[in-house]
Amino acid sequence: MADGSRVRVAGAGDIKPGEARVIEAEGRSIALFNVDGRYYAIDNLCPHRGGPLGEGDVDGSVVACPWHAWRWDVTTGANTNNPAVKVDCFAVTEDASGIFVQIG
Repeated sequence: MADGSRVRVAGAGDIKPGEARVIEAEGRSIALFNVDGRYYAIDNLCPHRGGPLGEGDVDGSVVACPWHAWRWDVTTGANTNNPAVKVDCFAVTEDASGIFVQIG
């Protein structure tokens, strides 16, 4: 589809506030975060060395890559030290049937 795909990635309420989950959707590895009840999705691969961001420590809206501690704002995809460096972000919606990520 030209505008991408809306993909169900979790059930409503499956990811608690402060938690993250790595999901695979449309051939992409995506890190999904619950920040104070709002969901955010970014590319799971840290551009530094490919570390899995969805397995990193989350502090508010910031995740630290578990491999080398590069820090990313999950709401914008921006690196906290150099906001010009970003990872891809994906739109997330939630309804009674689940949590959905817009891919593409």
